[in-house]
Amino acid sequence: MTIDNCSALITGASAGIGREFARRLAGRARSIALVARRRERLEQLRDELIKGDPHLNVHVYDVDLADKAQVDALIESLARDKIDIDLLINNAGLGDLGAFASSDSGRNDAMLLVNVLALTTLTRKLLPQMIARKRGAILNVSSSAGFLPIPGTAVYAATKAYVNSFSKALRAELCGCGVIVTALCPGPVHTEFQEVASRPGRKVKPGPGPDFLHVSVEQVVRDALAAVEADRPLVIPGFLMKIGMFLVRVTPMSILRRFSSKQR
Repeated sequence: MTIDNCSALITGASAGIGREFARRLAGRARSIALVARRRERLEQLRDELIKGDPHLNVHVYDVDLADKAQVDALIESLARDKIDIDLLINNAGLGDLGAFASSDSGRNDAMLLVNVLALTTLTRKLLPQMIARKRGAILNVSSSAGFLPIPGTAVYAATKAYVNSFSKALRAELCGCGVIVTALCPGPVHTEFQEVASRPGRKVKPGPGPDFLHVSVEQVVRDALAAVEADRPLVIPGFLMKIGMFLVRVTPMSILRRFSSKQR
């Protein structure tokens, strides 16, 4: 699918990967719906995008995706505003760093609501119109953490395993109908994720993993959109991460579990 002249919806658009998706689509999309909690940031981004492309239609929706009522209201707003989405980028995500036994129950609930429920709901509501038009793409921003259980990020990694499995199954269901599904599974990326995922009182690390594994936000988004246009099921940005995740995926789970237990 070409993304030229598409109508895109991006969740988590106020910062990081989501913001870069919006910037990269400007000049190619005909309209972009920006979704996040921080309206001020969304409005600043909207002004930036329109300044670069005055013909671009940019819609701002300040929504807390951890609130199902707000997700439902977003879907109603899209219908009321007559915005037909043919590129859905489920980018929003929450994380948590630390042992599950000492985790905050509210934070766990929010991760499940944003990473799993909101992604699933938006996909279910917007997919039928893509099928009817025989044109569309769904890009689910997952994580390389979804390929194996990771102590210290138990719930987050499990939600991303759901996204990986859901994306693979949905892609198989939609084969031949003109709608593609791609899962984006980046490794370490320098964004606000680490700061937001860190618990109060804990020192924030600059990022997960060694520096040589980090990939820029720009490369992540560039590789992801190229994968959508090439109709690829999975994209893992960065050569070293591709090799690492290939080894993870072909290694027996018994060995991975033993390795993971030693990392605690």
